[in-house]
Amino acid sequence: MSLIVPTILTNDKNIYAKQYEAYSQFAKRIQIDICDGVFSPALTIDETNVWYKPELASIDVHMMTMSPSQHIPAILKIKPHLCIFHAESNENLLPIFEVLKQAGISAGVAILKQTYPGKIAPYIEAADHVLIFAGKLGQQGGEADMIQYEKVPIIRSIKSEVEIGWDGGINMQNARTLAHSGIDVLNVGSAISTAQDPAKAFADLTAELDKSGVII
Repeated sequence: MSLIVPTILTNDKNIYAKQYEAYSQFAKRIQIDICDGVFSPALTIDETNVWYKPELASIDVHMMTMSPSQHIPAILKIKPHLCIFHAESNENLLPIFEVLKQAGISAGVAILKQTYPGKIAPYIEAADHVLIFAGKLGQQGGEADMIQYEKVPIIRSIKSEVEIGWDGGINMQNARTLAHSGIDVLNVGSAISTAQDPAKAFADLTAELDKSGVII
């Protein structure tokens, strides 16, 4: 069954606190987007400013960073449920995945639109999670590039049991299609953050995933 995971992307520590406290009232898993201003043109709060209350909601951290190893010490201190680095970064992720797993942190690899999953098969084989990135780096509120869901069967052919996530442009019009296409985790930004009632938006999206039939 697919899961809606709200995302937080901000350069303001107060907004981070406000959104985490709000989202943790209705979601048990929240994704934190971290942008270094190099890999992604945006610059957000960094991982040293990330905190969470495990009794309320766990966190995944999506690291849009060029040099993953520079962030590992802080990640180990936070100890999120999942840490996702991009295959397109400038480092070998396999040793980093090993460090994360030894610390009890699930390891994830994110792939941009232009990246063919078969070219990063070793990362997929070693990962616990593969994030299909279908939006724009460092932004919320864009349109989903729906052709990206053709990557799902390719990823499954490499590692059938891996958790697959989607980030970018999820809304009420496409959430059901994505869920029925084999996406396990739907990371939702503006459809929740800009809603008049974020809790209702989350509930509506969750209910949409359970409906039969697919909207194209």
